[in-house]
Amino acid sequence: MYTEHGFQIAALPEAPLRLYGLAVADKEGRRFWRLPPYMLEKMPQYEFLGRRCAGGRVRFETDSPRVLIRMTLDACREDINIPLSGSAGADIYLGSGRSSAYLGYIAPKVHTDQEIVVEKLFTKGDRLETVTVNLPRNDLLLGMEIGVEEQAVFREAPEYRTAKPVVFYGSSITEGGCAGRTGTSYTSVLGRWLDADVRNFGFSGKAKGETEFAEYIAGLSEMSLFVYDYDHNAPDAEHLRATHEVFFQIVRKAWPKLPIVMLSRPDTDKNPADAEARREAVRRTYENARTAGDENVWFLDGGTFFGNEGRQECTVDGTHPNSLGFMRMAQSLYPLLERILYGEVR
Repeated sequence: MYTEHGFQIAALPEAPLRLYGLAVADKEGRRFWRLPPYMLEKMPQYEFLGRRCAGGRVRFETDSPRVLIRMTLDACREDINIPLSGSAGADIYLGSGRSSAYLGYIAPKVHTDQEIVVEKLFTKGDRLETVTVNLPRNDLLLGMEIGVEEQAVFREAPEYRTAKPVVFYGSSITEGGCAGRTGTSYTSVLGRWLDADVRNFGFSGKAKGETEFAEYIAGLSEMSLFVYDYDHNAPDAEHLRATHEVFFQIVRKAWPKLPIVMLSRPDTDKNPADAEARREAVRRTYENARTAGDENVWFLDGGTFFGNEGRQECTVDGTHPNSLGFMRMAQSLYPLLERILYGEVR
C-alpha cells in the first residue's frame, strides 16, 4: 500500500482488498483469470474466455467520503450488443444483500486495441460500509488500484453470508451478455441479493457440457450450490441428451448432497419446437435424478423467466437478455435459491 495526493492506495489483490470469483490473481504477472493455466492448456477453446474476469468482485470496507479506482485493461474492444459500461466497465455497489445501493461505474470512453488505463473518483459519503466492485465482463483486466482518503478506515469487508460460492456454468447469458453493467447480469444480481459468493463459469459459445469441465467443477474445493444452464451453447437437443445427464452425474458423484439447479434457455419464442425439445432434454436429467431418490435437485423452465408482458423488451437481439431480461431472470430464480441456501424467502 502507498499514499498519493491524500489517498491510501492498495493494488489488487493486496489487503485490505479481497478478490472473489477468480482462480488466478497475479499482480506481477498482470493476470486476473477465471480459470487456472492448466485448464487453459487442457481445454484450449477457453484460452481467451477463461482469462476474462466476468463475475469477479473486489470487496472492502471504508468510511471514506471519496473512493478512487484506477483500472488497466489490455484493450477495449467493440461489442456490438453491449455498451462500454457493460463490456469494459466495472460497477460499484455499497452495502450488502437486498439493501445494496448502486454508486456508479468506471469504463473507457473509446474502443481501442491497445492497453488502456482509466481512473475515476466516486463520492459516497462518510458512512462505514462495504464497497463491492464488479469487474469487467469482456476485456482482460491487467490491474486495479483502489484508494480511500488517508485518514479513513480501509479494511477487509465482512464475509458473505454464504461464503462457499454459488457456482454457475453455462452460456454467454450466464457470462453476462448483454447486461448494460456487470452488476446487472442475473448471476451478479443473485449474488448480491443472496449475499453470497459466486463463481461464474459462463462462456460465450464454448461451454457445451464437456466432461473435462464437469470434472473441473467436481474438483472445486468448496461450493454451496451449483446452477447450470448451457442449453444455448448446445448445438441441438440431441447434444443436450448426450451430455446433460453425464455432466450432472460427474458433479453428483463428487458432491453427493450438493444442491443442483438445472435451467433451460429463457428465450423460447424464435423456435418453440426446438426450445421444447431442449427443455425436455434438461428436464429428463432432473426427473431421472428424482426417480433415483435424489432430493437435492431442482429444474426451472427458462421459458417462464421473461414473463408474458413485454417479453420482446427483455433481450437485445432476441437471444441475449438486457438488464430488464436479467432482472426478470433473477426475480424468477431468487425465491428458490433463497430457500435452498437459507430455508426462507426474505
